[in-house]
Amino acid sequence: MIYAILKLLHILAIVVWIGGMVFAHFFLRPAALALEPPLRIRLMHGTLQRFFAAVLVSIATVLVSGLWMIGRLAKETVQAGLAFNMPLDWTIMATLGIVMMAIFGHIRFALYKRLSKAVAASDWPAGGAALASIRTWVGINLAIGVVIIVLTLLMV
Repeated sequence: MIYAILKLLHILAIVVWIGGMVFAHFFLRPAALALEPPLRIRLMHGTLQRFFAAVLVSIATVLVSGLWMIGRLAKETVQAGLAFNMPLDWTIMATLGIVMMAIFGHIRFALYKRLSKAVAASDWPAGGAALASIRTWVGINLAIGVVIIVLTLLMV
């Protein structure tokens, strides 16, 4: 039962992260382009602030649940007297997930920091440049996330 609950939390956290990137990238940003730069950049800043807080919770949830599920399977396998070999799809998922987390760290703690400074200074060209960088890296992370989903579902 605990495994099923952790797997559910794991998947829900991924849905929040990937779904949020899809929403921001394909729906919010294009709609916000109709706004003047000061309004658009403030809107995106406020939205990203809330979304990035949710992603931090999602990352913690994904890490804890994923490590627990791997550890549980490894423990049960060893207790049964067998050697534990992590399935290839899990290895790919974990590796690319760590890459996504590192990219998110760059987005949140470097690029978003630049955006926050630009908003505080009302420097709209710098804010626009920071948002463009964030958009590029979110697009990369979104692509990696979709690859993880496709590979893990097709390798089952």
